[in-house]
Amino acid sequence: MELRHLRYFLVVAEELSFTAAATRLRISQPPLSQQIQDLETELKTALFLRTSRKVELTPAGVAFLDHVRSILGQVGQAVEQTQAIGSGKSGKLDIGATGSVLLGPLTSIIAAYSRQHPEVMVRLHEMAPLAQLESLHARKTDISFLRSPTEDPELVTEVAWREQVWVALPRCHPLSRRDRLRLADLRNDDHVFLRLEDSRFAQYLRDCCVDAGFIPRISQQVVEAYSLTSLVAGGLGVALVPESVRHLSRRGVIYRPLCEPAPVADVKMVFRPDGNPVVARFVELARELLLAAPSLETVVARDARIRANRNGSGDPPRTGKHEQGVVREKRRRSRARVSE
Repeated sequence: MELRHLRYFLVVAEELSFTAAATRLRISQPPLSQQIQDLETELKTALFLRTSRKVELTPAGVAFLDHVRSILGQVGQAVEQTQAIGSGKSGKLDIGATGSVLLGPLTSIIAAYSRQHPEVMVRLHEMAPLAQLESLHARKTDISFLRSPTEDPELVTEVAWREQVWVALPRCHPLSRRDRLRLADLRNDDHVFLRLEDSRFAQYLRDCCVDAGFIPRISQQVVEAYSLTSLVAGGLGVALVPESVRHLSRRGVIYRPLCEPAPVADVKMVFRPDGNPVVARFVELARELLLAAPSLETVVARDARIRANRNGSGDPPRTGKHEQGVVREKRRRSRARVSE
């Protein structure tokens, strides 16, 4: 039994006329009659009562019709869903990321992608960098956003956006009077660090300190970069953090940039080169939107200032009319890119 037998049966059952059914199917009547006879032979029962005047369904034919409609309906849905998934318009997308990465433009990219592809289920997984790589290889996630150096020949890696490393200091720290610091200025401080065993980025920062002439005296280690600010506020040490972390408002913590050459905290997109169309569409959109990354970062910074004013002093946002106009114009251009 083939799908064409079911389709022929359905049309004859709806028309109750072999002549009309043949016209609708755009075939001649004899082959259609033969196909129905073959179907009845396979089922070992008559599906139609045929007279010179009319064609009627037998009780078996009536029952079979319900099943045929259900089967062909499911086949149609399967075809549509398969084609949508194959073109990247439907399916699921599992994204791995660390918490600090979410302080950058990634959330804006996910929101824009979800608006363009509402049939794709996007699931975000917050996990440690090494766990992200393991998850990619195990096909539990489809794409990751990492700061850790990645040298894996089985994965594709490209820079998503660039960030510098800044220093988080207690507000009362003597170095807080400076506008910019050298990494070597931190040689005598206690350091709070990302957990070295989980993060190649943390290992990279430690190596940068060694290159600057000192081994950092690590007092505490945590999993997420934004947790470092709590330890700094508590006076447990200074922290080297990605630039985007400075958008977090933490009472008692100030941030200072480092003199060049400063360590970098660039975020990379990492994914399997298996041609997954859902991933391909997401990567394509991310590349387009990240061309407008400065505007996205401006919005992040503005939102951070608004949250700080709501939770803190209550002073009005420090955004002049000119800066507000620039932000609105950049957001308008970003929305125009998304709609294209």
